[in-house]
Amino acid sequence: MTNISSTSLKLIARLESEIEYEFEDKSLILLALTHSSYGDGRRKNANNERLEFLGDRVLGLLTAELLYNINDNNEGSMARNLNALVRKETCAQIARQCNLGDYLFISPSEIKQGGRDKTSILGDACEALLAALYIDGGYDAAKRFYTKYWNKDIKNAISVNTKDPKTVLQEKAYADSSSVPTYSVLERTGPDHRPLFVVEVDVPGVGSAQGTGKSKKDAERFAAIHLLENWSKK
Repeated sequence: MTNISSTSLKLIARLESEIEYEFEDKSLILLALTHSSYGDGRRKNANNERLEFLGDRVLGLLTAELLYNINDNNEGSMARNLNALVRKETCAQIARQCNLGDYLFISPSEIKQGGRDKTSILGDACEALLAALYIDGGYDAAKRFYTKYWNKDIKNAISVNTKDPKTVLQEKAYADSSSVPTYSVLERTGPDHRPLFVVEVDVPGVGSAQGTGKSKKDAERFAAIHLLENWSKK
């Protein structure tokens, strides 16, 4: 990726302005923006999967450090907060905040399927961008990006009930309607070493909600959280 077209450089410059960081190595940000579908299989392109792997770990470290420093909760509570902050849905929300989908290099067929707004694609690209920042500008560059975009989610995560949301939902459902929540897997994507689950929870007479996670258990938890949030708004 040493030769970068002027069109790509203009696109990169727009994103750099958006995230308030200028890359020394433009090939890093270009790689972070390149989805595995780019080229529709007609040519072999480097893509952002390796950066996504690193970014996931950088995100975990930044989040763990922050949670350790800002409260004195026990390990179990911090683990639940961490899972909420590093989940694919949160990363996709961050990607939408900085309009990352507009800058991605993905195949025309994927674009037709709504790829620029898919949670899995945006979440992976956000983690890849975080890794690119880490490689190009070090820990401080990654932390500035993290602090800027995760700030609202951090406040939400540390203010939620520390009780397991599936337990809260079950107790509330039984108390209000004598019902029991049912969970069903709607989708499982990704390779065996990096799966992504979409789970739906339903409470008869109340409604349903979906959650996404790197495990079935996490997806169920986030589905429960979303249904509790929707329930509280009624």
